[in-house]
Amino acid sequence: MNNSTSTFTRLAKHASAFTGRPTCFGLALAVVIVWAISGPLFGFSDTWQLVINTGTTIITFLMVFLIQNTQNRDTQAMQIKLDELIHVTSRANNELLDLEELEESELERLREHYEAMAQKAKDARRQRHESRQKAR
Repeated sequence: MNNSTSTFTRLAKHASAFTGRPTCFGLALAVVIVWAISGPLFGFSDTWQLVINTGTTIITFLMVFLIQNTQNRDTQAMQIKLDELIHVTSRANNELLDLEELEESELERLREHYEAMAQKAKDARRQRHESRQKAR
């Protein structure tokens, strides 16, 4: 990892931690309230409207990249954890370790396989329940 990547990662972590706090929401709300209150002072001019539109657009644009970075890191970490759980489970299907690399058709085949397993489990549970009901 080069220095600029680690600097961006640190920045993204701090920014996402800050922007996810109630304090940041309160700050953003305060900016909007101050902007709204200042409307009459500026005669609700086009420039007055442009200030909030430009500010929110810039912040939204930058947040998209921070959110995507955070989402990517979280997804990668979760994937590694799941891979480890699959790996250490003796009866696990190791074919599942790299699902994110499979083609859509292969993912669909596996989804159907696991849906069929789930349906069999539901049917077995329903049959056990019905058997118990008849035994009473």
